Amino acid sequence: MSEVKTEVENNANSLILESVQNEEEESYIKAVVHRFLKHKLAVAGVVVMVILAICAILAPVIAPQNPYKVTNIFSGAPSAEHILGTDKVGRDVLSRLIYGARVSLIVGIGAVSISAIIGTTLGLLSGYAGGWLDMVIMRITDMFMSFPQMMLIMVIVSIVGPKLSNLIIVLGFLGWPSIARLVRGSTLSVKEADYIKSTVVLGFSTPRILFMHILPNIFAPVLVNITFGIANAIIMEASLSFLGLGVQPPTASWGNMLTDSQSISVLTSQPWLWIPPGIMIIISVLAVNFIGDGMRDALDPKKFR
Repeated sequence: MSEVKTEVENNANSLILESVQNEEEESYIKAVVHRFLKHKLAVAGVVVMVILAICAILAPVIAPQNPYKVTNIFSGAPSAEHILGTDKVGRDVLSRLIYGARVSLIVGIGAVSISAIIGTTLGLLSGYAGGWLDMVIMRITDMFMSFPQMMLIMVIVSIVGPKLSNLIIVLGFLGWPSIARLVRGSTLSVKEADYIKSTVVLGFSTPRILFMHILPNIFAPVLVNITFGIANAIIMEASLSFLGLGVQPPTASWGNMLTDSQSISVLTSQPWLWIPPGIMIIISVLAVNFIGDGMRDALDPKKFR
């Protein structure tokens, strides 16, 4: 009877402990959400990105014209038929602007996803294993960070070809070093905690320790870094497309829409060709940066003391 009673007490204690932990997690999430909602610019950034995402998904429905349809109105000024005018080929600028949101979001999310997976995995391994593996990974990271990123991206893209898929892969595989260094630093401090040492004593596998116990506790700064990475990827895509090394026409991209603005006559007399895509790049990058600022403030552990 005493053994049964002890087992029942242990089960009851574990249930109580689990419920307390769940309540603490819920209160933490509520506090993070509350702090984020107090950041008005961050909330505005979320609204803007949601609108852009809806426009990108529903582009065939929202766009007033076919973005690839060529009309006989070349570089036409804004009118009732073409609200933002037409480009030098006769295509509707507003429709191409809406479809361009697809490219920016796909490149931003796709490139950062690749960078986050590579950087997080290498950072966890480097910080947790230490020794020669840490040295090798960090020296490779330093080597990647020693090259001018824009120049390296331009060289690789010119070799593999200026396609959307190639652009995402190149930006993803060259954007992981900063995430790896951030994750490594956080892992070095977390792995000395008692609960991590307990998992080692219990015989948990290394992947389980890394991804189930260490990663959830260091994910906040990684998430903030990811948001800023999306903004950087959008700027990179626009820059490469402007230089002719990114998304190629006739595919609509905010960057290649700006290509026409290289002409002085366009800059001075046809502002509808470059102001709309320029404004969209600025708005999207600012929105993502505001979201990152809001998340950084909301997840700051000093503000929960």
